[in-house]
Amino acid sequence: MAAPGLGIDPDEVNIEQYAQWVRNHLQPYLPDLTFTDGATSVLVADIPASPTAPHLVYGTAARDKDQQAAVAPYRDRDHTAWMAERQLERAYRDRFTRAQHADDALQHLFDHTRQMVTAQQEELPAWFIAAARPERPLPRTAVRTTRQDATAVVTAARARIDQQAESRTAPGPLTGLQVVTDNPRPGLRRWVLSTLSLRGGREIYAQLHHDGTVLLAANLSWHALRNNHRADEFASLGVLVHQDYLGACCHDVCALTSELARHLRLDSGLLLNAAIAAGTSKNVPLIPVVVGFPGFTDVPDHARHPHKIQPVTTTLLPADSDQALKESAKELFTDLMNQFGPDPQL
Repeated sequence: MAAPGLGIDPDEVNIEQYAQWVRNHLQPYLPDLTFTDGATSVLVADIPASPTAPHLVYGTAARDKDQQAAVAPYRDRDHTAWMAERQLERAYRDRFTRAQHADDALQHLFDHTRQMVTAQQEELPAWFIAAARPERPLPRTAVRTTRQDATAVVTAARARIDQQAESRTAPGPLTGLQVVTDNPRPGLRRWVLSTLSLRGGREIYAQLHHDGTVLLAANLSWHALRNNHRADEFASLGVLVHQDYLGACCHDVCALTSELARHLRLDSGLLLNAAIAAGTSKNVPLIPVVVGFPGFTDVPDHARHPHKIQPVTTTLLPADSDQALKESAKELFTDLMNQFGPDPQL
């Protein structure tokens, strides 16, 4: 039992009430804030460094209870102080600079991958390309992920996906990478898994960076219309996009990103960008291919054939449950497929 006057009575702890207070009084909101019952009389609030700092605390003014006031606190050694105007200006400038650098780094990774996977393509495939980057990546001085770690992360992500196999209509890129999972190749502060040099199968490419960044690219056009007698007709009209495999890609990249974040014990959210890129410099239409009953592929008559698909984004948290990851994957998939016209159900 806690000594009189010390600690917190466990029966009086209301974590939801504390979280609600933070939601009501703190802007921007801290999504990564967690509360832990550290002991019988201790409640630990874990407040990670925030990429959206500074945060304002709202309340009523001391002299006028009807007037709302906001202050920006910061820690000065062992006590709390309040930011002056010049400190606020610098803090906001730092926030916008961090955000711009993160966006630039993600776009550079995306562009580099697109150029690499399409460089030696003789045909005109469409590629799913997704990149996820922590809002606050690990420093370069952090312990690097080993080859065994990379293998374990991919294996765990694939096992996590297999548990949801009943809701899947097509095996995803993590299944295709199984032939190279045991031997990731080293890259610049990253591990690389690739089937690009293999013959006879779908081309897939993945990167697991030491700072928590994840990249996944896969050929969406491979055998997209293999069960359709009009395959040659549709293939000559544009670049094929297999809807079911696109859905599997969205699931797999979310699972892979989550597993690497868990392994690295990241404490920040991850911004995930996904897009469909044609493997050609020509301005050709993208044609959606769906699987209907009893398993035959076809191109919907009402579907649009856009020449370009806008990138879409979602945010993942390291502690996301399987259901939360499923919802994030559905968000990506729906936003991509809606640009073709259909409203798919994943």
